[in-house]
Amino acid sequence: MKPLVSILIPAYNAEPWIADTLKSVLAQTWPRKEIVVVDDGSRDKTLAVAQTFASPEVKVVAQKNAGASAVRNHAYRLCTGDYIQWLDADDLLDPEKISRQMAVAESLGDKKMLLSSAWSRFNFRLSQAKWNATALWEDLTPVEWLLWKMGRNLHMANQSWLTSRELAEAAGPWDERLSLDDDGEYFCRVLLASRGVKFVPEAKSYYRISGTGGLSNVDHSDKKLESLWTSLQLHIQYLRSLEDSERTRAASLFYLGTWINYFYPARPDLIEGVKKLAVTLGGTVDLAPVRPKYRAIEKLFGNVAAHRAQTMLPNLKSSALRSWDGLMFRLGR
Repeated sequence: MKPLVSILIPAYNAEPWIADTLKSVLAQTWPRKEIVVVDDGSRDKTLAVAQTFASPEVKVVAQKNAGASAVRNHAYRLCTGDYIQWLDADDLLDPEKISRQMAVAESLGDKKMLLSSAWSRFNFRLSQAKWNATALWEDLTPVEWLLWKMGRNLHMANQSWLTSRELAEAAGPWDERLSLDDDGEYFCRVLLASRGVKFVPEAKSYYRISGTGGLSNVDHSDKKLESLWTSLQLHIQYLRSLEDSERTRAASLFYLGTWINYFYPARPDLIEGVKKLAVTLGGTVDLAPVRPKYRAIEKLFGNVAAHRAQTMLPNLKSSALRSWDGLMFRLGR
């Protein structure tokens, strides 16, 4: 009998997308699968839409709003699969995604191998999806994977992974303290429990760019900034637990330098914490200077305004492109 794959979908205010996500799941060619949707107290019709898909194969449950990590932990407690596919409620899987990864898993016969896949970003139209291969799109040992991730600030999207139950049990639950980068921290622990990552290029999935309202957006709230700071510290701890060397400390310093500006100007205490952690790694990090094209804003309105412009203007551009793609999508329908 083929292994059972549990596809776990946490959902919150995903009414526009949840039907397409579930259709992509039901279209999976892997023969043995169970789908668990947990609605996290949505204020729209997410639960009602999901319930139209309920069947012996699709379990739909609801809970009071508790956050993304808590709802993922609930979904995991409900599942019985030999392998776990995490999937956000607005993302999509190619029909062959799970089958291609499971073919590799069965050929390896090693449940300690973590499976990854190709993934793309899109707004509304899949025809506009961007496939950008990175150094993580390879077979890698755990330490090599984290070195690339932190040393170049790369990542894999949630839905690109396929995890055995053995690895999920070894990693433990999602950290419910975290509201930002909870996925990055969780898959670090899965990675640490593994013997390495097997990249399956033929398996494909699609990550929907959620805009400024998404969970991954750093909105400078205390909750998200503190979550980011906790995740940064844990990433460094995990990498150094595998190898404490000049190259791992250098990657850790780069990682801190990548994120320190997100704490400015809201949390000077966290900026100081980043700087102190850098010293323990044998180096220093500081706020990146204002980029040249924003220096006129700095001269006229000050450093804080220039830094905010650096963050806000790219977001405005992204929002405009997203709105245009949404319009084209609706016209196409």
